[in-house]
Amino acid sequence: MKLRGRDQAPRADAKRTVIYTRKSTTAGLDQKFTSLDAQRETCEEYVRRQPGWVLSETRYDDGGFTGANTDRPAFQRLLADVEAGLIDVVVVYKIDRLSRSLLDFAQLMHRFEELGVALVIVTQNFSTADAMGRLVLNMLMSFAEFEREMIGERTRDKIAASRRRGMWTGGSVPFGYTNEDKKLVVNELEAVLVREIFALYGEHRSALGVARALNGRGTTKQRLARSGQRRESRAWTNNDVLRILKHPIYAGYTVLNGELCEGVHTPLVDRALFRQTQALIAAATQRRGPGGGRNPDYLLTGLLRCANCGAAFTPASTTSASGITVHRYYRCVKRTKEGKKACPSLPLPARAIEDHVIERLREVATTGTLAADVAERVKARARARRQDISIECRRLPLLIETTSAEARQLTTTIASATGGARRPLEERLNELGQEAERHTARLAEAERELANLDAIEVEADWVARCLADFDTIWDALIPANRVRLLQALVQCVDVDQAHNQVSVVLADLAAEVPDATTTDDNARGEHAS
Repeated sequence: MKLRGRDQAPRADAKRTVIYTRKSTTAGLDQKFTSLDAQRETCEEYVRRQPGWVLSETRYDDGGFTGANTDRPAFQRLLADVEAGLIDVVVVYKIDRLSRSLLDFAQLMHRFEELGVALVIVTQNFSTADAMGRLVLNMLMSFAEFEREMIGERTRDKIAASRRRGMWTGGSVPFGYTNEDKKLVVNELEAVLVREIFALYGEHRSALGVARALNGRGTTKQRLARSGQRRESRAWTNNDVLRILKHPIYAGYTVLNGELCEGVHTPLVDRALFRQTQALIAAATQRRGPGGGRNPDYLLTGLLRCANCGAAFTPASTTSASGITVHRYYRCVKRTKEGKKACPSLPLPARAIEDHVIERLREVATTGTLAADVAERVKARARARRQDISIECRRLPLLIETTSAEARQLTTTIASATGGARRPLEERLNELGQEAERHTARLAEAERELANLDAIEVEADWVARCLADFDTIWDALIPANRVRLLQALVQCVDVDQAHNQVSVVLADLAAEVPDATTTDDNARGEHAS
């Protein structure tokens, strides 16, 4: 480290002094005289007035680095030289040039004290050489950190206000859009694919199925990097599909703390379709939840019931001695847990019982009007329920506004009330707050129920299409959708081994439509063989 001073040759007791400067942004750093130069000039003038101080020619300048952390190249070099014992005094223009984090500053000062290094703040006219200087220094650091936090809060508030107005506030540009002047503009080629993904999910009910459909016809995912260069194309994954299906941006929304705000960009899909898709994804997630997952290799999981003891049949398998052949079967839970004395039912070969149930469904589908009946009954119930909920959705906002208006008026009245007159007014204000919360919660619940009705109708249409052409569609379905279709069509399968009889009890899809009233539509149809 080179030192310079008035005598050029430093005395033995000379204080080796360095200057540290910092600027948060890179703006203006290309000028001949920068903010860093201005800080250094003031610090040099101060050092020249101190007897016995020798200024190092090594510069420690950080241009374009925040003081919120210590990840700065010049600052790290400064710390390394301090640790090496090459520095006695560190001079800075203002305390926030060194650090804006109170924790970082406290750790830094602790290390400086251990090594006997002094810190001097030129414009705030004190050093750490005495106790009063250290106290004032800590106070200033508290204010510096407070200022940094306030800047952060103002930035977050600005972003929140922009999102609340429906503006895009940066980040990765969603697939289907491009960034033009900080606004989302539709990318027509990608937008077509986004709409197709929503349509395919309505058909497959599986993100993995959609990804396979896209990849099967050679469609790849390709985006522009932030640098503007096109990235290498790659195959679609189920996570890519789900990311698009769940993103409210495609329905014309922006998101603020989980709340949907009206966006100013052009939506790519209809909001009714978006709500239906979210309901279908939620239903699929629930089915895969704890206790709800179903192995697609076993089509009748959760449906088979032992007529002898009333327990369920659960999937099981064994592997041949060669390790090549896997034998699938269903076994009675009660017999498995308690032994054959509790239930004499033997394990059922999986392939045989599954083929039997499928054949019964094929007969029902081809000999009657089950497909049309299913769709019509579900839609009739859904229409009636949707009408009731729609009326409620129009009424609730009025109730919320009326309650809020009364609360605002009451707040003004309470401000001028004194003594015992305040108590009943405050109690009424509390009641109004609870009423508003109840109305708001019910409105959100009603909107979710409307979306669920959309999903139920879509599901019923899919089931009806499958029934209308059962032979062709069954062969084309992926295993997961075969399970899904059986779960929708069949309430249970009773197996009576003593009498060699299997009864397939069909489910009534219309009974799944939420309804506040009780009707005889909940009757179950039964087909036995």
